[in-house]
Amino acid sequence: MVQKVFDSDDFPPQDALAAWAEVTSDAVMPTSFQRLDDDIFHGRLSAMSLGPVQASVITYHSFRSSRTPKLIRVSDPECFHVGLMRSGSHVLVQNRQHCAPQPGELTFFDSSRPFDCWADGEDLLLQLPRRLLPLSDCHLDHMLSRTLSGTRGVGRLLATFLTHLAEDGAGYRPQDGPRLGTVAVDLVTTLLAHCLDREDEAPADSRQRAMHLRITSFIQRHLADPRLTVHAIAAAHHISVRSLHRLFQQHDTSVQAWIRGQRLERCRRDLADPLKRDVPIGAIAARWGFSRPADFTRAFRTHHGITPSAYRHTALGDGTGTHR
Repeated sequence: MVQKVFDSDDFPPQDALAAWAEVTSDAVMPTSFQRLDDDIFHGRLSAMSLGPVQASVITYHSFRSSRTPKLIRVSDPECFHVGLMRSGSHVLVQNRQHCAPQPGELTFFDSSRPFDCWADGEDLLLQLPRRLLPLSDCHLDHMLSRTLSGTRGVGRLLATFLTHLAEDGAGYRPQDGPRLGTVAVDLVTTLLAHCLDREDEAPADSRQRAMHLRITSFIQRHLADPRLTVHAIAAAHHISVRSLHRLFQQHDTSVQAWIRGQRLERCRRDLADPLKRDVPIGAIAARWGFSRPADFTRAFRTHHGITPSAYRHTALGDGTGTHR
């Protein structure tokens, strides 16, 4: 699904910036560029189509970019953009608002309004047609060129989602794109609605899908905690146990079954890890919440169709695994 759109190494050094401007005009939106130093421009752009949504990984050398009223009149994709800054420095000015995000922070801007940007580093960029965000423009205007946290709440979910797209994009199939695009829209909608204190304006199905993602992310971070129970999960998210069960039933599973599947997957990874070849199977099982070895062996065989010791032997491939 990931497509290389631009690499400055494919062009003569003196032509790289002009080529970048032309390519990004088609792939993102028309913008003028100016180098901030005398060095040769270096930049790379890879994109992934998620239905009507586009995710991009953009790496660039120090420049200033401007989107003027004239460029907007030439072409406007009428999209909102959410950027996750991964490295370097970035300053954005739009709608008389100024922000300078740090690595790990998110920004929000609009292709239909002029902006100026000074940038150097790497960004993950999500491009969403404005018609897909079910919040009014007058409210979204308040979010332009604001720095949003990518380390807590829905912002962390969105940052993690974008990071996984960038790092695991080659593993997705084209048919996964529209579903991933829906996830992206849900997360952006929920984040913006929360920041605007207008959660009730987000569609109920978007809120439900975002809540499911928030809860499954919480579970994955706490899989090794023996105190991870249905009641603890519900309390951490301020919902009833009944609502929690109903949320997972909508995904054709139960809370307990989802947790067990995730724990078995962590066990499977550890059993196949050469660095853990001398760790007893019982210790691996206990680490991921299986206190009784017999229960773990039975669950693993039911889930994977093979015993833990046989799986480790096959995965390591050298017969030196410790089958305890």
